[in-house]
Amino acid sequence: MKIDFETKSAQETKKIAKLLAQEISRAKLKTKRAVVLALTGDLGSGKTTFIQGFLRGLGIKKKITSPTFVIMKKFHAPCSMFHDVYHIDCYRLRKPAELIDLGLKELLGKPQTIILIEWAEKIQKILPKNTIWLEFKHGKKENERVIHFSSLDVNISSSIIKDI
Repeated sequence: MKIDFETKSAQETKKIAKLLAQEISRAKLKTKRAVVLALTGDLGSGKTTFIQGFLRGLGIKKKITSPTFVIMKKFHAPCSMFHDVYHIDCYRLRKPAELIDLGLKELLGKPQTIILIEWAEKIQKILPKNTIWLEFKHGKKENERVIHFSSLDVNISSSIIKDI
């Protein structure tokens, strides 16, 4: 399913992300691999803001910043069926093999793991087919954003729409 959300502030972007995280946690996904969310969009379009809300939705209380220079951060999700969450930023990568060297293949094989990837278009060819893609765009006004979801489960998206 494909769906677009328009947000008027960073707080609304975080709210959508938090609701999505909670729904994914409750969905009892039958997967033998990690759940992967691939985020694309221009600088400042809301990717990191979305991830901050998503991680809050999983009960993560730590300060959340983009791992632009360290490439990958690991979090423990205390309020979720998922044990570990990885936040990856591919902005500085030159080729997908760099992420393979950091252990991406092993992470993809862990079923109780969520992987959130900023600048995912840089490694698109090595991501699994069931990746949930989110494209972020600037809206018409300064704080507005458009978030385009694709490959999103109908049940998850319909419950999010009700709560906004």
